[in-house]
Amino acid sequence: MKSCYHCGEACKSDALVFDNKDFCCNGCKTVYEILSSNDLDYYYQLDDRPGISPKTQSGKFDFLRNEEITEKLLEFKSEQVCIINLLIPEIHCSSCIWVLEHLSKLHSGVKNAQVNFPEKTVRIHFSSEKISLHQLIMLLCNLGYEPYISLSDGDKKERKIDRSLIYKLGVAGFAFGNVMFLSFPEYFEVKEFWLDQFKYVFRWLMFAFSIPVVFYSASGYFVSAFKGLKSGILNIDVPIALGITVLFIRSAFEVFFDLGTGFFDSLTGLVFFLLLGRFFQQKTYSYLSFERDYKSYFPIGVTRINHPNTENQNEEQVEVYKLRKGDEILIRNNELIPVDAKLVDGEALIDYSFVTGEAIPVTINKGEKIYAGGKQTAGLLQVEVIKAVEQSYLTQLWNNEVFDKDFKSSFQDLTNKISGYFTKAILSISIIAAIVWYFIDSSMVAQVFTAVLIIACPCALALAAPFTLGNLLRVFGQQKFYLKEANIIEKMADIDAVVFDKTGTLTSTKKNLVTYEGISLSEEEKSLLNSTLRASNHPLSRSLYEILEQNDIKTLDHFTEEVGKGMEAVSNQNSIKVGAFKYVAENTEAASDQLNQTTVHISTNNLYKGRYILKNEYRKEIKELFLELGKDKDLFVLSGDNDGERATLEKLLPLSTKMSFNQKPQDKLQFIKKLQQEGKSVMMIGDGLNDAGALKQSDVGIVISENINVFSPACDAILDASVFGKISQFFSLSKSGHRIIKMSFLFSLFYNLIGLGFAITGHLSPIVAAILMPLSSISIVAFTTIATQISAKNIQKKQE
Repeated sequence: MKSCYHCGEACKSDALVFDNKDFCCNGCKTVYEILSSNDLDYYYQLDDRPGISPKTQSGKFDFLRNEEITEKLLEFKSEQVCIINLLIPEIHCSSCIWVLEHLSKLHSGVKNAQVNFPEKTVRIHFSSEKISLHQLIMLLCNLGYEPYISLSDGDKKERKIDRSLIYKLGVAGFAFGNVMFLSFPEYFEVKEFWLDQFKYVFRWLMFAFSIPVVFYSASGYFVSAFKGLKSGILNIDVPIALGITVLFIRSAFEVFFDLGTGFFDSLTGLVFFLLLGRFFQQKTYSYLSFERDYKSYFPIGVTRINHPNTENQNEEQVEVYKLRKGDEILIRNNELIPVDAKLVDGEALIDYSFVTGEAIPVTINKGEKIYAGGKQTAGLLQVEVIKAVEQSYLTQLWNNEVFDKDFKSSFQDLTNKISGYFTKAILSISIIAAIVWYFIDSSMVAQVFTAVLIIACPCALALAAPFTLGNLLRVFGQQKFYLKEANIIEKMADIDAVVFDKTGTLTSTKKNLVTYEGISLSEEEKSLLNSTLRASNHPLSRSLYEILEQNDIKTLDHFTEEVGKGMEAVSNQNSIKVGAFKYVAENTEAASDQLNQTTVHISTNNLYKGRYILKNEYRKEIKELFLELGKDKDLFVLSGDNDGERATLEKLLPLSTKMSFNQKPQDKLQFIKKLQQEGKSVMMIGDGLNDAGALKQSDVGIVISENINVFSPACDAILDASVFGKISQFFSLSKSGHRIIKMSFLFSLFYNLIGLGFAITGHLSPIVAAILMPLSSISIVAFTTIATQISAKNIQKKQE
């Protein structure tokens, strides 16, 4: 079979030929013509599959002709240049980057373009005098890189990037390096005239370097400790703040009264390593959007139909927010309906899977209500707005209190759980040691008391969790499991109930299973069936066409389609009917259709032949996954579909799995809440906007996605559908993370005990502190890094 020269897809028998090259569609041919005419045909040497087929529908981006809408999309606008940042999900390789960054060669109105590959965005500078935004978008669409523009783009706020941690880390690192350099003569007690003369200058310089470290770089620890004490909580920042304070005061005291060099090296090193751990913990997959609501899915503009008595004639492009009750709008094929509306004209076949999870499209008659979030799948519609976008059915989900509260913030991680005990223990040891030394040598009391607080500062303890979880975060990312925050890993370790959505989660959105029941079709009939399915735009027809073996395509002499019923075609005096049972078998005595099945019936030359039964294909890993998870977790399946798949699921899943069907979004949310009230720690795994409430309510909400950059509602993590079977592996890794953190605490305790031996006996010198404190931090970082890698490899081997 021939392959398309542009996109690499397999060409059908009716492939286009141009310039002695094969193309699967006119769009690919057009892209080739554009590139070759601009001397850019060496683009095809960059990658084996450089492009993708343009599939943009006519009129889809007409709303960009409205200046009010385009103003909201542009980042900057002047007479000379406009700047816009566009999300393009189809960016997938170096060739894509190359084409998009060479847009200026395709149109003189484009000044330059810069691609952000991780975020799959392109920032374009263009001249509005030479090319309008609408023309620019259509140029991208013709190249096969259709931007994703939604309602959220119109009211997005300026992105604020907090770089304060980086600045603090930089200051601490600069001071640490210089203080260590200035301290070397003191370490080795070098007896040299000039060094001895300038040691006082060095000490005061070290003091000066430490001031911005304490009062700027370490300020976050003092604020956190104060808030913790104010709330009656001894968090990990309390002993850290105490240690930093004592280090600074004692060191300053020694310098002021010429008693010694102090512990400025340990002080700056401590703050530097602590901030390094916090920076590592903050590092996450920022290019993924974990906080999407309905605005990320709804169109920003629509076509409103104006009546003759209004100022604007015929049609105009308006913002979705400006729609009011009574307005009439056009909805094109495969467009999302942004408001609750009433059908005025057209044949409506609405796919509500985005809202309810129900996979089978619903036929809507004139005058009936269509809910926001439904997608039209059968041509052009004219509808009348019943409610504004803020009042529609789907947006009511976001009025639930669960979206106004942060249920995650109360989680207390393992480090903070033990910090209270640690602080009390250290204070007790320091006081007891001071009392003992009071009777032995009262002049040593202050030195021993402060030495205990200095050496016991829990730097290694504070680094254990950030570096362990940060390393696991990176491992998960390599396995295509993207977490919003590192502490989600700790939450996963405590999960004892897992709730799965069905459609799009347990089933694949890209594959269907098909079985045929009835009289076998001849090769001639199969060919006619394929030709008829190919001419239809019905989702079931398209699905069946993609699944069936491709026979020779025939030219149809006659073709008609009745939306919601079926289609009829004639070729070489042979007729065929394809569609619903009542439409196909109206003149036959064939058995009626069974309930709760997705079927396509066939009759040829007025003789009923049989039916194709389509089922979503369940992910092949679910049986093993459920058996593995069921060993220590309660498992549940919630579905917006009817219970037609119950028997199939009962065969696939363990008997202990509890299933509920016909679940609305609010039902799913309440189900999660009920489990939590029973004391369960719940993980919800879903895929659609209808799962958003349940995902937010759950302790850990995971979205499974075929495309991690686009359709993903608010969640804690995004799971690539290709690694669905590794969920049990991720649970095992999160538990390994807990064990590694506990082992790190033991190492930290070991170092503290050694240091306490020096401190209590009054032998804690600056050089001992300078060795022990950084050594404990570095060894903890090394241990957590190696341990997490070993755990990841061991678990992966078990899975294989």
